[in-house]
Amino acid sequence: MELDIIASKIYEVRGQRVMLDADLAEIYGIETKVLNQSVRRNKDRFPQDFMFILNESDLQGMRSQFVTA
Repeated sequence: MELDIIASKIYEVRGQRVMLDADLAEIYGIETKVLNQSVRRNKDRFPQDFMFILNESDLQGMRSQFVTA
């Protein structure tokens, strides 16, 4: 993928730059559920803050980023 396509999939949530699991799975050419399952099964291979679940406030903030993107 081109860098500008990847850059467009980076959002700011809770003051951190993040990518959605679906976008990351697409880049790697795998299903989202396979990515999530791999991370859950190999937690010791990833930083503790590698993955978190968005709350309603996070979703609202992302919606505003989608509008400005």
